[in-house]
Amino acid sequence: MADVVLGIETSCDETSAAVLVGGRRRPELAGLVILSQDVHRVFGGVVPELASRAHLAALPAVVDRALAEAGLAWSAVDAVAVTQGPGLVGALLVGVVYAKALAYAGGRQLIGVHHMEGHLFAPTIEDPDLAPPFVALLVSGGHTMLLDVPAWGRYRLLGATRDDAAGEAFDKVATLLGLGYPGGPAIERLAAEGDPGRFTFPRPMREEGYEFSFSGLKTAVLYAARGSTDLERDRPHLARAFQDAVLDVLVTKLERAIRATDYRTAVLGGGVACSRALVELAARRLAGLARVAVASPRLNTDNAAMIARAGWHRLNVGETSDWTLDAKADLPLPGLEPVPLTHGAARS
Repeated sequence: MADVVLGIETSCDETSAAVLVGGRRRPELAGLVILSQDVHRVFGGVVPELASRAHLAALPAVVDRALAEAGLAWSAVDAVAVTQGPGLVGALLVGVVYAKALAYAGGRQLIGVHHMEGHLFAPTIEDPDLAPPFVALLVSGGHTMLLDVPAWGRYRLLGATRDDAAGEAFDKVATLLGLGYPGGPAIERLAAEGDPGRFTFPRPMREEGYEFSFSGLKTAVLYAARGSTDLERDRPHLARAFQDAVLDVLVTKLERAIRATDYRTAVLGGGVACSRALVELAARRLAGLARVAVASPRLNTDNAAMIARAGWHRLNVGETSDWTLDAKADLPLPGLEPVPLTHGAARS
């Protein structure tokens, strides 16, 4: 059993380390450091080579700081959990190689973790009683996935995006509106000032199944922005209409899955789950149907606490990784069980 797990996350542009301490059922977060790479704001998106170099420079100090926050020496660590994928392969490699070196040199256990499984486990850090079965909506810059989770380690894919992820759509729309990177927080702040009736955008695939598509919506915003006679005046209204459309689609699919499964819990995870507007809409639409479980924003962004938590679970059911562990940019979610994308298919 691993009582103290050091987590490492370097999948994109956050360098993070965390320490998780606890018994078999209720591990507690003892230390967490997240170092964001602000240099990417200049380019309007993440530059992979810069991200890799920044991780390489920062990771040793970030790990040391996390251990110091926890009040623990390296000798107290039982295992190292690291993001294996998906993500930027160069960035992932920095974390994986560093974690392997630490574990090998210290004779510690090693476990590779899927980044999205980390997002699934993130709410349990603050809500240790959270447990399957539940429906999970994972929304980030690289993924939009709707999952039926009958048990930890068993994941039934209900639907995913056919093109842009929700977070990617937010980033691209923010760029065309001149709001900078990252896009989600900027759009949410501006949308709060917008008139919801000024513009209306399509809700792609809202009325059918569990899959998502945001490319056409992004194009609709582009044409509306180009057609504006006063973009400065219309910018908050465009942001509001776009945000309303995305969140409506996301929550409609989530509600459909909850009704199909009869589950009483819905989990929101990923960077887009930092959106207060998304959480509030989900809570309103699912009132009387299911409770909405979501981690605090710090644990919804890319962070090592969620990696340590998912790794802790894997280790304590007897799984470990060997020294051939490698970074994989397109790593499939472990335990994934595809199901037909039809109403009611979520229930076995």
